[in-house]
Amino acid sequence: MSNILKGKVALVTGGSRGLGTAIAEALAEKGADVAISYASSAEKAKAVVEKLKAKGVRAIAIKSDQADLASAKPLIDSVIAAFGKLDILVNNAAIAVQGRTVDDPQLEADEYNRQWQINVLGAVATTRAAAQKLSDGGRIVFIGSGLGSRVPFPGVADYAGTKAAIVGYAKGVQRDLGPRNITVNVVQPGIMPTDMASAVADKLPAAIMDLHAIRRIATLDEVAAAVCFLAGPDAGYISGSALEISGGFQI
Repeated sequence: MSNILKGKVALVTGGSRGLGTAIAEALAEKGADVAISYASSAEKAKAVVEKLKAKGVRAIAIKSDQADLASAKPLIDSVIAAFGKLDILVNNAAIAVQGRTVDDPQLEADEYNRQWQINVLGAVATTRAAAQKLSDGGRIVFIGSGLGSRVPFPGVADYAGTKAAIVGYAKGVQRDLGPRNITVNVVQPGIMPTDMASAVADKLPAAIMDLHAIRRIATLDEVAAAVCFLAGPDAGYISGSALEISGGFQI
């Protein structure tokens, strides 16, 4: 195990499942102590914490619903109370509400509005709270989506919009925090085998796969590795970027 992140403290929001879990485990493999947040899956979160501790690092799970903007400050305070500092923030928590075009009379506005609340405003609230406490030289990584840069099919306008908004926000945050040598970047995965994408990942039509230069979907480990790189010492001069992990989907 490489210990390039030994002594660092990381928070991964939405770390009890899917990509969040893969990122938490990858950071722990690099030696970081890891806090994860979860909204409702207490048993899953507990299991993740046990896996992280088995890697020889400290780990905790904190119940925090990103839809509740007031929960951001207590979340960060809990991490500081447990570990004494925060070096790495991975804004991973998000939901995907897709499938209906904006003119569809069956579109449930409340459900789509909640997506904006969680994916954008929730991530903003967490970032604001963390920025005040983040160590100089720290790292912020947002998990975006390839749909934040390119939208090749209908029914994803709101989801794509939330992810595009994150890119612009991350660039602004980088300008604000750059003088403290804090880097802020976005990782934009393509389709992955997560809970959000599982319904479509195994049933992708050839036309969708044709949009990928590498004709397969991403693995969680590939995306987690990119996050670890941006969180590590070799990425200290990469800032304000949107890194595509999508097999050439963006070409």
